Amino acid sequence: MKRKTLGWTLLIVANVLVISVLSLHRSTNAAPQNARAPFGNSVEQRSNMIKELREIKVLLQEQNALLRGDETDRKPHAKNQRK
Repeated sequence: MKRKTLGWTLLIVANVLVISVLSLHRSTNAAPQNARAPFGNSVEQRSNMIKELREIKVLLQEQNALLRGDETDRKPHAKNQRK
């Protein structure tokens, strides 16, 4: 009999704990609905990435030309920066 009473007591205590934890949950403060999306326009991001990669390619070509000592591959603005 004592074992049965202990089981029911533990079940009631567990239910009270679960209900009290769930009552503290507030969805309005955790996730505002009017917030801006974390990711921008994918087409715009892709075009920005392509532009940056092209700039990196030009810079790498200039760097390789400097390392080789080749004067013909460098752009005119690279000569001005060196002086």
